[in-house]
Amino acid sequence: EVYFKNLSKRKQKEIMEKNGNNHKLRVCVATCNRADYSKLAPIMFGIKAEPQFFELDVVVLGSHLIDDYGNTYRMIEQDDFDIHTRLHTIVRGEDEAAMVESVGLALVKLPDVLNRLKPDIMIVHGDRFDALALATSAALMNIRILHIEGGEVSGTIDDSIRHAITKLAHYHVCCTRSAEQHLIAMCEDHDRILLAGCPSYDKLLSAKNKDYMSIIRMWLGEDVITRDYIVALQHPVTTDIKHSIKMFELTLDALISFNKRTLVLFPNVDAGHKEMVRVMRKKGIEHHPNFRAVKHVPFDQFIQLVAHAGCMIGNSSCGVREVGAFGTPVINLGTRQTGRETGENVLHVRDADTQDKILHALQLQFGKQYPCSKIYGDGNAVPRILKFLKSIDLKEPLQKKFCFPPVKDNISQDIDHILETQSALAVDLGGTNLRVAIVSMKGEIVKKYTQLNPKTYEDRLELILKMCVEAASEAVNVNCRILGVGISTGGRVNPREGIVLHSTKLIQEWSSVDLRTPISDALHLPVWVDNDGNCAALAERKFGHGKGIENFVTLITGTGIGGGIVHQHELIHGSSFCAAELGHIVVSLDGPECLCGSQGCIEAYASGIALQREAKKLHDEDLLLVEGMSMKKEEVISAAHLIQAAKLGNAKADSILRTAGTALGLGVVNILHTVNPSLVILSGVLASHYVNAVKDVINRQALSSVKTVDVVVSNLADPALLGAASLVLDYTTRRIY
Repeated sequence: EVYFKNLSKRKQKEIMEKNGNNHKLRVCVATCNRADYSKLAPIMFGIKAEPQFFELDVVVLGSHLIDDYGNTYRMIEQDDFDIHTRLHTIVRGEDEAAMVESVGLALVKLPDVLNRLKPDIMIVHGDRFDALALATSAALMNIRILHIEGGEVSGTIDDSIRHAITKLAHYHVCCTRSAEQHLIAMCEDHDRILLAGCPSYDKLLSAKNKDYMSIIRMWLGEDVITRDYIVALQHPVTTDIKHSIKMFELTLDALISFNKRTLVLFPNVDAGHKEMVRVMRKKGIEHHPNFRAVKHVPFDQFIQLVAHAGCMIGNSSCGVREVGAFGTPVINLGTRQTGRETGENVLHVRDADTQDKILHALQLQFGKQYPCSKIYGDGNAVPRILKFLKSIDLKEPLQKKFCFPPVKDNISQDIDHILETQSALAVDLGGTNLRVAIVSMKGEIVKKYTQLNPKTYEDRLELILKMCVEAASEAVNVNCRILGVGISTGGRVNPREGIVLHSTKLIQEWSSVDLRTPISDALHLPVWVDNDGNCAALAERKFGHGKGIENFVTLITGTGIGGGIVHQHELIHGSSFCAAELGHIVVSLDGPECLCGSQGCIEAYASGIALQREAKKLHDEDLLLVEGMSMKKEEVISAAHLIQAAKLGNAKADSILRTAGTALGLGVVNILHTVNPSLVILSGVLASHYVNAVKDVINRQALSSVKTVDVVVSNLADPALLGAASLVLDYTTRRIY
C-alpha cells in the first residue's frame, strides 16, 4: 500500500513538472442552480482541500441569483467558498424565447469573466441551458472543459443540450457504465472518459444515519413521522409545456385526494415554470394544511427528507438518480426522464393523463421500502475526479480528437417504433446465373433471387432491372432500408465510372457496358460496380477472415480463377483496372492453353473449366470411372467427377489434381514475392481441395521470409453477393473512403 501511494505521488509530481514547475491547475467551477451545485459542491470541497495542486475560482450565474428561487447563492457562501463572479443571466419570461435570450445574455457576459480568470480548465455540469452557454464560451476561448454527467439519456431538450456539451468538452466524468458506452459511441476518446460515479453520492451514502427528525419537523411540522409524508418535485417539460402543466395539475389533485402531508418544491426556471406556480396558487397549495410549498431546501437537508419519505413524486432527475440510494419509493411522471437508468424503487407513469392513474400509483408506492440502489455511484467519485484532474497534461494539444468505434445496434423496446435495417441490393453476374439479394449491414442475406443469365445484352439488362425493382419492393416488407446497389461481374471493370470495359468469354455481349446509369435512373439509388474477384476480397475485408487485416490476398477457385489484393486496407485496382488478374499468372511456358489466349496460366491448370477438360479426356479414354462411381448416359462430365475419382483411388485423376494444386501454389508463391501479404484466403468451391497443396508448395518454393504467411479457406457462403453489398455499405455509411 505504501509502495503504491509513493508511486502515485511520483506520477503526480512528474505531471506537475511536465505542466511547469510548481504550476497549480487553475480550475473554474461554474454553477447555475441548486441542482447542479449539489453535484459540484463535493468536487469543490475536494479541490479546496488540496491547495498544493489546485486554485479554485467559483462563478455563480443563472437561477442562483433570483429571489423567486431562494437566492441559493447564499448556500455557496455558507459552505465557505469565495464567489469570484456573480452573473445575472436569467431573462424573465413565460416561453421558450426567454431561455434562448438567457443563453445569449450569458454568452455576452462570460467572455470578460473568463479573460480575467484565465482558468486552465472549466468544470461544467449536466444539461441545463446555462451550462450550454458556459461550455460554448469556454470552447471558443480555448479553455479545456471537464463535463460532469455526460452520456446519460433523458427526455426533453435536456438530452440535446447534454450531448451538445459533450461534443464541446475535452474531458468527461460519467456516472454509469451505460453512460460511458454512450460517450464512446458518440466518438469521444476513451482515454479522456472517467467512470467515477455521481459526486452527490459521496454525501448521500454517508448521510442517512445523521439526525433527521429535527429536519423533517422543521420543513413538515412537529406531528410528522418518518415514512408518512411525500416529497413532490415537478418541472415543466419544455418540448410540451401545455401537457406538462396539465400533468402537474392532475398530480396536485391526486395529492390532495391522497391526504398525506406533502412537501412541494417550486419548479425550476425552464419555460412554463410561472404557469406551474399559478396552478399551485390556484389550488391553494401554499395555504393547504397538508402541504408545505418551498422555493429551496439545502441539499444536506433535502437528502434527509427524501431518505425518510414515504414516497417521492414528480419528474426530477433526483427521483430516478439520488433517491435510489435510500430505497425510497418514487413515482416518475411523464417523459422528462425517459431513458434514465433506474432502480426497482421507481414506478413510471409515462402517460399520466388522469388523476386516478396518479392516485393509483400513490396507493401502490406509498410507504414501501425497496433495496438500496448504487447504479449511479459508490461514494468514491470525488477522489477519482481529483486524481483525473491531476493527470491532465496541459502541454497536450487542445484540439479534440474524435474516435469512431463500432456502435452496438440498439433494439427499441417501444412497440410503436420500427427500427429499419440498413441494407444493400447486391447483384452477382455469373457465367450461368444472375442473382440479386438484399444484404443487411451484418452480412445477413435477407432475401435472394436467382435467374438464368440471358445471352444478350438487352435481355440481361432488362432482367437486372426487373429483379432489382422486385427486391427493392420486397425490402419494405422485410423492414430493410436500401442504401444502394452493388454489382459484382466478371471481366475488367472501371469502378469509378461503373462501366464493364470487357468481359470474360463466359458472359457474352458484355463489353463497354454502362451499368451505373440505367440502374441508378430506374431505382433512384447510388450504384457501384466492380470485378467479381475484387468483390470477393471486399467481402473478406468486411465480413470474413480479412476483417482488420492490413495486407491480404483473396483467390477465387471456381469456374475460372480470380482474386483481389488488399494493401494497407485498400483494394488495388491498378492503372488500367487490371490488377489482381491472379488467374492469369503464368506458371509454365509450355502449359495448356488458357481462355485468355496465353499458355500456362493458373486458370488453365486449376479452374473448374480446366479440371472439366481433363476429366473429359480421361472419360473419353475410359480412364475416369473407378469402382464405386456411376454415371447416367446423358450426364455431363464435370470437375466434380474428377475429384470423386481421385478420392476413390484413381491415380490419374489424383495426379491431375496435384498438378492443379501445384500450379495454384506456384501462383501464390509469386504473389507472396510480389506484394508480401500476411494472409492468403482461398475462396470458391475448389478451395478446400487446394489448400493443403498450396501450403506444401509454399514450404518448398517460397523464400523463408514469406513462409509464415497464413493460408486459410474462406468461411463466407456467398462472397460475390457479400462483396457487392460491401461496395454499398462501406461507402454509404462512411466507414471506409
